[in-house]
Amino acid sequence: ELLERVKKGGGENAILRHTQRNKKVFVRDRLRLLLDSEDFLELSPLAGLDMPYGDVPAAGCLTGIGRICGVWCVFIASDATVKGGTIYPIGVKKQLRAQEIAMENRLLSVHLVDSGGAFLPLQSELFPDKLHGGRIFYNEAIMSAMGIPQVAVVCGSCVAGGAYVPTMAEESVIIDKIGTLFLAGPPLVKAATGEDVSPEDLGGARLHSQVSGCSDHFAPSEEEAYECIRNVVSTLNCDPVPEEDREPDSPLYSPEELLGLAPLGYSFTLPVKLILSRLVDGSRFQEFKATYGTTLVTGFGHVEGHLVGIVANNGELAHDAALKGSHFVQLCDQRRIPILFLQNTAPQPAGPASISQAHSNRLKAQASMMAAVACAAVPKITIVIGGCFGSDSYIMCGRSFSPNFLFLWPNARVALVDSQHLPTVPPAGDWTGEELELKQLKAKWMDLPFSSVITFFFFHCSAVFYCAFKPVQFSALSRLEKESSAFYSSSRLWDDGIILPQDTRKV
Repeated sequence: ELLERVKKGGGENAILRHTQRNKKVFVRDRLRLLLDSEDFLELSPLAGLDMPYGDVPAAGCLTGIGRICGVWCVFIASDATVKGGTIYPIGVKKQLRAQEIAMENRLLSVHLVDSGGAFLPLQSELFPDKLHGGRIFYNEAIMSAMGIPQVAVVCGSCVAGGAYVPTMAEESVIIDKIGTLFLAGPPLVKAATGEDVSPEDLGGARLHSQVSGCSDHFAPSEEEAYECIRNVVSTLNCDPVPEEDREPDSPLYSPEELLGLAPLGYSFTLPVKLILSRLVDGSRFQEFKATYGTTLVTGFGHVEGHLVGIVANNGELAHDAALKGSHFVQLCDQRRIPILFLQNTAPQPAGPASISQAHSNRLKAQASMMAAVACAAVPKITIVIGGCFGSDSYIMCGRSFSPNFLFLWPNARVALVDSQHLPTVPPAGDWTGEELELKQLKAKWMDLPFSSVITFFFFHCSAVFYCAFKPVQFSALSRLEKESSAFYSSSRLWDDGIILPQDTRKV
């Protein structure tokens, strides 16, 4: 339902205005004209929903990976039906993520620009910082120095900072009567000089293709513009991806069954081999250290014909499992084999009982695996199939460890701690001996210096929360429940999108 809603951009009325009054092609139809006739991978389609400043469907732009003349590319396409193409902070973040993917994988970058510039009321979240809007142009320059081709189509308004996107590309096309390119539009010219000027005279297609030279190609229509870009790509001297000699074997068990296997509860862990038997080609999996550290499953398999090393949670990441994972990740790195992480970390209770000798003994082993994952120089893809909790999520190549791609299943939960494992507060009068002692300890805080309270809080935060007031605890729990959902994560671009379990092989 959410995906269908996002596919309509700014809504039916906005699409009608865009296509009929403005005589433009809708952004998804533009991609159909540009890309080869096959499915493409759309990234972060749910970004921008339920933001503090309102809904921005798909963050106002479509990003993804597809093929043009057989050459893989990353595309960034503005959707002018969403807020008139105005760029919001989440839109900047989405474009930067697309550029990051292009740089990591050395993929051709294609921009379809149709933007009204930045949303000025939020300029402090768009402009001044290192990873704000200016970083897009910095990345364009760095990608050019790296030899990564970039091409652009001016298929609408291209105002203010956005005007640098096509001018910094290697080759650009501008569309007659539709594409305009200027730092300040006619209203600002009128306000500053009192002069009336049309968009076409100020920065239209003929001006930039015949006078300024900002555009390299002139296109009478959108259809001709995308055909021109396809011709440009064919001259970039990029080798098309060779066709596979044979079709990969399908799993013995249907991937459609993954939808029913997706774990809904996090108090237990689903045997991950049930998942693997529906993911790898022919359900063939060469397990590594099968009888050691069994709460982490490691081994080799093929997915759609590609050899990968697989690291999958199968319970608590204990000492033996972490050592095994560290060994296997280093093995994959040595053999130059990409790694697929299937993350379903077992949540740990937040109360004092979680601090045990066994817990402290496994820290060194977990640190070893964490270092191995961080330093592995092979492609890494992480799929959160269940829980993504606490430090275990870092060890399993969570977002902080920069996997090449990170996707979530719809049932995934992403949080520092699982809300179900936070301690509960008993009703007044039902305190046990230990709880009464904690209550008395809390009462003594009023006599402690402020610095002592802060120190105590950091080293005994579990006990502090244990004694919190019930209304405050309920508020925190409900907020944690909301903020740990896959949809909350994806709307803020903490991942590369939510995928259906049965589509995992295809992605």
